[in-house]
Amino acid sequence: MGTAGRPVRESLLDAAADLLVERGYRGVRMRDVAEAAGVSRQTVYNEFGDKWGLAQAVVVRDNEHYLDGIDTVLSEHEDVYSAVVAAVTYTLETSADDQLKKAVLTGAGGDEMLPLLTTQAEPVLFTASARIAEHALRHWPHLDRDALTEVADAAVRLTMSHLMLPSGPPDAFAHFVARLVTRYLAVPAKTAGPDT
Repeated sequence: MGTAGRPVRESLLDAAADLLVERGYRGVRMRDVAEAAGVSRQTVYNEFGDKWGLAQAVVVRDNEHYLDGIDTVLSEHEDVYSAVVAAVTYTLETSADDQLKKAVLTGAGGDEMLPLLTTQAEPVLFTASARIAEHALRHWPHLDRDALTEVADAAVRLTMSHLMLPSGPPDAFAHFVARLVTRYLAVPAKTAGPDT
């Protein structure tokens, strides 16, 4: 069951994401999500446990969609430097237009969801760091796995921090992260950028 032939879980996540953007965390009730998805309230509880579990699942799914875009962006570049610049730029631009991330980061309807991208962001951060590192290792197998894993985690955390409290223009920040990554990995920065 689901709406328009979609699985129940996806229908519930779609409904919850829309409602979280529209009403904020405080304004969303499990009954509203169930009604929007065309299922019983108990189905929502069975699938996610509680409202926090539902909100977490929405953010994790949003992160997976973002990482699909990162995979595409990274694949379009031959050198590490330009790939990092493009990935960070993609992240900043995508997040600027992402209504769900805005709702989480700005605390629309209450700041209850902010921990999903800060103090309780382990599922999002770990998944992002691991997936980016694995993609990079497939594309650049000569890179040191341990160093890449460490610097991918640092780059993801820096970028998340910049999303919450920008420290300068997006372009300059993207080149800063690319310099950090390439220097840490000891690979040449083939593409020059601001302040190189």
